[in-house]
Amino acid sequence: MNIDELTYKINGCAMKVHNTLGNGFQEVIYQRCLAIELGKVGLKYVREKEQDIYYDGVHVGTRRADFIIQDEIMVELKAVINLEDAHLAQAKNYVVAYDLKIGLLINFGSTSLQFKKVYNSRDRIGI
Repeated sequence: MNIDELTYKINGCAMKVHNTLGNGFQEVIYQRCLAIELGKVGLKYVREKEQDIYYDGVHVGTRRADFIIQDEIMVELKAVINLEDAHLAQAKNYVVAYDLKIGLLINFGSTSLQFKKVYNSRDRIGI
């Protein structure tokens, strides 16, 4: 399955969750429901995969992405009224930290589901 097909499936799962629940729940509720939908369509995923963060070769902490799907796409969920630049920056940083080509930022908090695709700025090959 190529990246476009994979993102299409992920977006479809997120849309089903949003259409069923609407907005207004906490992020963790959407995360659990999205996990159910990803499983239904046969996508392999890891929830809240921890990643070490280094600065100048020194371990400075860890971060957790909401999902790593098919070992290819990082998915970060939000449940806010409007996505802000800080949310986009976080998603971009996660894609770099996990050394993946692409990530999705999905917001369940708005009345309409919001998707943002983010790319790894360090990826030399591109998509």
